[in-house]
Amino acid sequence: MQTVTYEGIKKNADTKEVINDHLVVEAPLEISINETPFTVVMRTPGNDFDLIRGLLYVEDIYRSLNNLEMEVISNTENAFTKVEVTIPEDLIGVGYLNKRSLLSVSSCGICGKQQLEDFDSPKTKLEKQQSINLNKLPELFIEMRENQKTFSLTGGSHAAAIFNTNYDMLTIREDIGRHNAVDKCVGDLIQNQKIKDAAFLLVSGRVSYEIITKAFFAKIGTIVAVSACSSLAVDYAKEFGICLIGFSRDSKATIYSNP
Repeated sequence: MQTVTYEGIKKNADTKEVINDHLVVEAPLEISINETPFTVVMRTPGNDFDLIRGLLYVEDIYRSLNNLEMEVISNTENAFTKVEVTIPEDLIGVGYLNKRSLLSVSSCGICGKQQLEDFDSPKTKLEKQQSINLNKLPELFIEMRENQKTFSLTGGSHAAAIFNTNYDMLTIREDIGRHNAVDKCVGDLIQNQKIKDAAFLLVSGRVSYEIITKAFFAKIGTIVAVSACSSLAVDYAKEFGICLIGFSRDSKATIYSNP
């Protein structure tokens, strides 16, 4: 993984000692599809191919599980990266027609959508999913937290982790953006042919509607968040058959949909 921290200066208020501080990197990733600019994603550098693979999958742009040809065509010192993706024309999904204009920022998944219809989703439900043992949640979050190396350095990154039905952690990724971390996890599992084993998605922050739709396309039936869930996230989770759990901390949890 690329370096994801800068060294800065922080002054200790008590001792007046000057010490090093670390910041999480936020930099643009420009994605082109078949030599045509598609979008610019603000992300934390590292696992960029996972991010692109997951993004194209959950945005219904390339739904095949076959590998994609991706090539870095430019990479500057300030982590501004350009990647060219080649997709057979007959395999490009309808999501490509709703491509994001100009910029997708790391904090908001719908920023850059061209019109309201662009964030509509299929009106279907997931099949019955594996139930999750609520007593297992604390140890799952402990395992995720122990692997949040960027957060330990900076305190400024989000994390997502995906577990199978045996509560084995299949993947974990960090990023400045919550939905980027999810895309990286999904992309990692697709590229390693493990996406069909995904059962439970844990996220370190709050859950917005877009994380629900990403889980839906990846066929992950349970989402657990350490923080809050938005009203639209709950509505979508109910509609798509996803069990959504928020405020999972201090041995408590709130179940919002499909318990």
